Amino acid sequence: MGTKTADETGAATGAEATNDEEKVNVAKTDEVTEAEAPTAEDTATDEIDDEEGEELTEAAQEEGPTGVGQGAGAVVSAALGLVSLTGSWVGTVASARQSLVGQLHAQTATSSDVAKLLDEGYGDAWKATALWGGVFALIALIVGVAVLARPAFGAPGKPQAGWIKSVAWGGVALGVVGLLLAVLKYTDVLLSLPSTS
Repeated sequence: MGTKTADETGAATGAEATNDEEKVNVAKTDEVTEAEAPTAEDTATDEIDDEEGEELTEAAQEEGPTGVGQGAGAVVSAALGLVSLTGSWVGTVASARQSLVGQLHAQTATSSDVAKLLDEGYGDAWKATALWGGVFALIALIVGVAVLARPAFGAPGKPQAGWIKSVAWGGVALGVVGLLLAVLKYTDVLLSLPSTS
């Protein structure tokens, strides 16, 4: 009447159930391997992608240099020019060293010539700071000019990016100003030591 037996519902017990599950699992793995297997269309698409990748690589090589080195040189030039104006750790250490040497000379000196003590204590330290500022300014100037002159010796027809020129010119300008200030400080034209007389 309304009840079905285990044979009628399709529910099997024992060894038959295990065999049916194994058949289902085998069928599923066959379907998965067929889906994962590359087809002729996939292989052709991969070959086309490889050819396009090779063409892009060849096109990039034909374009020539990207200007990364020139850009880096321009940034270094501007940074060194800025350091020449604001001072550097090396200049500070050199100044402190010269100041210490001047103090040691003042303690061991038998004469109390104020002008000489002032020059040794502060003048030499000031000149050491100016000297290191001038070194950084000169390096900034050289690097900036090298970046600006590089296109003349590079690939013809490949113009230099505008930002590279702008930053390099900034580095050259900062280098010139830093070098000028360093020379003026070193020669005591700018901010000379006070007179003792």
